[in-house]
Parts: sequence; structure tokens; C-alpha cells
Amino acid sequence: MPTPIPGIVLLELDAFGDARGRFMETYRRERYVELGIAGDFVQDNLSSSTRGVLRGLHYQLANPQGKLLHVSRGEIFDVCVDIRAGSPTFRKWFGTVLSQDNHRQLWIPPGFAHGFYVTSDVADVAYKCTTVYSAQDDHSIAWNEPDFAIDWPLAGEPILSARDRAAPRMRECTLPTYLAP
Repeated sequence: MPTPIPGIVLLELDAFGDARGRFMETYRRERYVELGIAGDFVQDNLSSSTRGVLRGLHYQLANPQGKLLHVSRGEIFDVCVDIRAGSPTFRKWFGTVLSQDNHRQLWIPPGFAHGFYVTSDVADVAYKCTTVYSAQDDHSIAWNEPDFAIDWPLAGEPILSARDRAAPRMRECTLPTYLAP
């Protein structure tokens, strides 16, 4: 599915279900290469969160990660923001609902900040990364950054980690630079 920000790819996965449950192929290299997602994935992660948790906005600067993610249980509102200084879509964000029921998968290219808000009782988010996570290179921007004006579907105050509560505004951050294709 097309998105308003070049590089971000939203996919709908085929899911097959019957009385026993469901089956879904979440990755086959050839399919993603055809879509222009040719990065080698080197790390898989699984995040479990409860209703009202907001994670983000996170990014790595020296070792930026591309992320391919889907929700295996529950529902989230997922957001990616172009924080590449000089990009034609700088400060633009894209948000979408990812859930176990809509079978959507999202590709977030390197150079984007990423976060999500849990709208179900519990959500399990599985994602593949193009580079290994580096705690020393981990950065955050405030989830409610005024320059982004993200329309989060909040139901009250979000539940944030101490790190996300203390995340700086964008003007205080070092950002990646856009490299034209």
C-alpha cells in the first residue's frame, strides 16, 4: 500500500485461518527485495506492552536501523517520523493501525524515528532490524514534539518509561542527514 512518505512501505500479509487458528508468512526475502526492501536483517525483537503504553520516539544515529514490524497479538497505533535533516519530507509523520486482525506489516527505513501506542489490552510487536541495537547510540525525541503534531489516539495520559518521559525536543537532538538517492 502506498504511503505519503517515500521509503515507508505498508504491506498486507496473507493470513490463512481455520478452526485450529491461523498461519501467516511474515518474511520471505525475495518478496521484500522486489519491493525495494533489500536490507539484510541481523536482529529480531519482540516487544510486549499493555493498554496505554507509548514507546518512542526512538532512533539510532551512527548505526541507524531499518525496521520491518507487525503485530502478532493485539493492536497498536504505529508512527514513524522522517527526522533526516534536509529530506523533502523532514518532520513529516506517518501513522497506521497495525493489529493481529488487519495483518499489516510496516517497513520503516533507517533515519526515521519510531514509536507506537497500544490500543488493545496487550500487544506483541515483532520486528526485524537491519543493524544490531546499540545502547550507546540510542536516542529519543519527545513523543509529543510540537513540530511533528502527531495525532496519537490517546485514551488518557500515556504510560511512558522514565527515558521516554525525559526525551528532549527535536531542537535539542542531533539528527541524521538525508542522503539523496
